[in-house]
Parts: sequence; C-alpha cells; structure tokens
Amino acid sequence: MSEASSDVPPASAAEAPSGVLTRLSPLVRRLVARNASPFTFTGTCSYIVGEGEVAIVDPGPADETHVAALLAAVAGERVSHIVVTHSHRDHAAAAPMLREKTRAPIVGAHAHAAREGAPPPLRAAHDPAYAPDAALADGERIEGRGFTLETIATPGHAANHLCFALAQEKALFSGDHVIAWSTSIVAPPDGSMADYMASLDKLASRDEAIYWPGHGGPVREPKLRLRALVRHRRRREAAILARLETGAATIPEIVAKAYAGLSPALIGAASLSTLAHLEDLVARGLVASDGAPTLSARYCLA
Repeated sequence: MSEASSDVPPASAAEAPSGVLTRLSPLVRRLVARNASPFTFTGTCSYIVGEGEVAIVDPGPADETHVAALLAAVAGERVSHIVVTHSHRDHAAAAPMLREKTRAPIVGAHAHAAREGAPPPLRAAHDPAYAPDAALADGERIEGRGFTLETIATPGHAANHLCFALAQEKALFSGDHVIAWSTSIVAPPDGSMADYMASLDKLASRDEAIYWPGHGGPVREPKLRLRALVRHRRRREAAILARLETGAATIPEIVAKAYAGLSPALIGAASLSTLAHLEDLVARGLVASDGAPTLSARYCLA
C-alpha cells in the first residue's frame, strides 16, 4: 500500500499489467491481481518462485479469479509453500483459499495483533482470518527445490512485515516496504516511522541486485532507491517541522500545507503518514504534543 504522494517519479503501469502471467527471471514468474487502486497501483503482485516445486509469495486478495489464475499458472507443479510478507488483505487474504487447493502450508508474517487506538480503516487493512502454519523470524530460511528464501524482518509499513531474499538470483521480494512507483504508507499504531527507517538501513547493508515489490514493476537499482526513500522521509520531516515553526499545531493544518493539492480521497493516508513522522519526532525530543501523539493531538516544536 503506497503513501499519498512521493517526490520520486512513478514507474510505468505497463511494467506490471493486471491479470498477466509474466516470466521475470529463470526462477521467478509474476501474476498481478485485478485489484488496482490508488493504493495498490495495477494490483497486488503474486510471485511464483522455482520450477516444478514452487513457492507462491503473496497470494493476494480473496479473489477467486486470481486464485484460479495462480492455480492454472502452476498446473502440473507442486506448491511447497505459500509465503506472506505481511497480513494486509491485499497480500494475504487469498492464502487460505490457496492452501485449501494445494495443501501447502502458509508461512511468513506472524498473525496481526490489533493495537489499541488503530482507526477502523487501518484495522480493516489486515486480514483477521490470516493464520500462518509457521510464523518466520529474521534469518530463517525456506528451502525449495533449486531455491532458498531467507526471511528478513522489516517492520515499519506493518509491524509484521517481512521481506524474502532469493539467494540464487540476488533478488529480494520486498512486499510493501520498498516499491518503485511510490512510497509506502507508514500508519501508526501498527506502522512505525522509526522501525521503517531502521528497516531501510537494514536493507541498505545487503547486496541484492533487484527487488520484486508487492505492487508495480521491479526496483532495478536498490541502493539508489533506498537512498531516495530516506531523502523523501527526511524532506517530509523537514516540511512538518517548518509547518510547526510557522504556527500549525494540528495534523489537518500540517497536511493542508505539506500536501497541497492532494486528492481528498488520499487525505486520510497523508494524515496517518504525518502522524507517523510526528510520533517519531516526539520520541526524538524535537516536537512536543499535548499528551500521546494522536491524530487529534496538538503539536509544537520542543
């Protein structure tokens, strides 16, 4: 799920067309679900990893048509694992449908634990029925015939977010943590800006050469993209501090200035992203709030 806006040029929608099975590399195929939206771009990318014996990464939304297309794509092959980067509905809701058809275990992100204070839209983002057969920790591996997926814990966009490195191709399935066409939304209380920035730093220390994200086309120069995402967040932070310095005290006032011209449909996402920055700024002692940082709190420079 992307943030409302970005200072990074968007990728072409042609890079990840909905409903099309695409061979991406010797070990990776992609099928994009037909759930296009302002937050999902052309749809959720489901990846088939391996040949003959395969893992499916992020089976997508609870869409029978998409599940049927995935099953058709792996006809004659054995699905050994259903791998989930995080439990948002657009990534995880098809997992039990696929497990029923293939008998493959669901592995990856742990089940979502709803956090106190989460607004209804954010609570609804997670699939309440998601229940993995095995929740994976940082550094654990999924072994398949001819491929290995290494688990990398990357909280931030969601508290249970994971990425998976494909060692044989120096590739990374980056879920919603790093995408090419926009920036990921970080929405408290489930999302954490401090965690998100730390997870970006964590990936920057690795050497994967290409990322296959949960939405849109590939990230072909990961190091450059990671630096761009850090710069984007620091610019957002600076814009928030500038708004506070000129007298803005509430999130609506900050968003009206920092996201000028934003579509009304995206104001909620921008507000949550601003809250994530403010939560981090309060924790670092740069901003003060009248109580705990919330959407309705008042803020000022510390």
